[in-house]
Amino acid sequence: MILSALNDYYERLLCNPNAGISPPGCSSEQISYAIVLDREGSVVAVDDIRDTSSKRSVAKRLIVPASFKRSGSVFKPFFLWDKTSYVLGVSGVVEKAKKKQEKGEDLSAKEKKELKNKIERLPQEFESFKRFHVDALNGTEDDGLNAFLHFIKNWNPEKFSEIDFFGKHGDGFLDANVVFRLDGDHGYLHESPAARVLYNQPVASGKEEKAAMCLITGETGPIARIHESIKGVKDAQSSGASIVSFNKESFTSYGKNQGENAPVSAKAASAYITALNYLLKSERQHIQIGDATVVFWAEASNNEDASVAEDIFAAFLNPEDDDLREAGKIRDALELIKLGKPLSSLDVRLRAETRIFILGLAPNASRLSIRFWETDTLEAFAKRLAQHYEDLHLEPSPWKTPPAIWRLLLATAPSRDGKSKSGDVPPHLAGELARAILTGGRYPYSLLGNIIMRMRADGDISGTRVALIKGVLTRFRRLGGKGTNNGDLPMSLDTKNTDPGYLLGRLFASLEGIQRGALGKEINATIRDRYYGAASATPASIFPILLRNTQNHLSKIRKEKPGLAVSMEKEVGEIFGLLGTTFPKSLRLENQGHFAIGYYHQSQSRFAKKSEQEVIHSNEGEDA
Repeated sequence: MILSALNDYYERLLCNPNAGISPPGCSSEQISYAIVLDREGSVVAVDDIRDTSSKRSVAKRLIVPASFKRSGSVFKPFFLWDKTSYVLGVSGVVEKAKKKQEKGEDLSAKEKKELKNKIERLPQEFESFKRFHVDALNGTEDDGLNAFLHFIKNWNPEKFSEIDFFGKHGDGFLDANVVFRLDGDHGYLHESPAARVLYNQPVASGKEEKAAMCLITGETGPIARIHESIKGVKDAQSSGASIVSFNKESFTSYGKNQGENAPVSAKAASAYITALNYLLKSERQHIQIGDATVVFWAEASNNEDASVAEDIFAAFLNPEDDDLREAGKIRDALELIKLGKPLSSLDVRLRAETRIFILGLAPNASRLSIRFWETDTLEAFAKRLAQHYEDLHLEPSPWKTPPAIWRLLLATAPSRDGKSKSGDVPPHLAGELARAILTGGRYPYSLLGNIIMRMRADGDISGTRVALIKGVLTRFRRLGGKGTNNGDLPMSLDTKNTDPGYLLGRLFASLEGIQRGALGKEINATIRDRYYGAASATPASIFPILLRNTQNHLSKIRKEKPGLAVSMEKEVGEIFGLLGTTFPKSLRLENQGHFAIGYYHQSQSRFAKKSEQEVIHSNEGEDA
């Protein structure tokens, strides 16, 4: 299903002229130089085609005949392009060693080992390139390919130092990827019609392939023995990793080797890998969620509708956009969904039936693991994401725009000075939380335990953490969790809520407020810093101590601010009226979640009252 969807996406990309996707049999590679030949095959120039728009010159990406994996003991050249060790038989390792020896400098043990290995490989790399192209281009009538054939037959690596065209580019030329061009032509040799015919034939692919029915397309044709690397997944090998791989004898069966175990045609393998690499390079269709690298794409009746759907979906997944216009657009979209109106009310190109595909990948040694795979209509995903933000909603809101999934995951990591690192996020939670959001299912219950443990450990009772707790408990209630009541939890302070955990959280916030009122700015640590964990888990052992200390704090407030003391005592009395005078010995995990919500609601209401009083005093000053 995944590979088939990626193959279909590749076919759609080919029809989009703005995608810049590699056609079948080709790949996008980093090329630095172009060797210019005359019709007799002599080198008449070497063009530096690197991108020089920034301070540092970087190789330019060109569409060339497809590359493929090369093991250390097998020498297989690429068609009409390659690095200089294959094309010219010269390497930076050898040339640098020669220069050091000419200066009388000694080589390190590592340099000697590299030099010996490269000297042994160079003749074989060049000979394989020469032999392969002599066989492939034999009988060609194309002028450019004939010039290249003359060049490769007559070239001797010893000529390299004698040709100034190479030397003027310095050491940067060595080991770079190069292509060829016929003098007087604007295009490169591999772009000619004659070359295209050749590199779509098996002789130019560098692969020995058997025919079988492709599991993706159902067509019979040459199958891919080895699938090329996928690059861009965070923390995977820099050289790339594979989704499909059979690199050990234990992975084979019935005498089938490597790709024969799961036959995918060479064309389909190239298509799905090209499409996935394209998505991983895209900033718009690529997001990091914990250790999962997530890509997504849309399938619509035309490219414009698909692009608009991808834009809105990207904004849903990561609404923390610096562009205020886009942020406003997301708020409008969420409001439309809440009112039951179609997204087309926001933009006629947003069609409910547009299909969205989401793939989450995580590194696993030289392979990639599928963290999650979800596909549904744009309308279905929009409703689920809107419900997700609604389940997290608190008053007052701890954020201006809904938080991205990656930011929610940071709340599960240890907080140091109010900051968390993505590397500390538990890996399993990234996939489980993303899957729950995208499917509309229950959030992982382990998320509740994780956040409560973090709050007890670091004392960071942030709005994001409390919102996640509310979301877990809300969905657990609504979707039929055992031992729970139906219905959602309150978004803001609920003075009629009789849940013991919620009331104890409110009481703890009130006692903290009294402490702050008594000690003011002189306070070094509040009761939250010292007692939050114990108060939320074992109330009976902590609250009597806190209440005794509170009497001392109230005595001080009565002397300095008698009106404030009366309102604070009234607040505590109202909570006791619902709670009773007996404290539970312990609270279950769910009730500890209610404790956090009650604490947040009560403490935030205190800040809101303070702001209202400041506004009143300010207005009174203006009237005077």
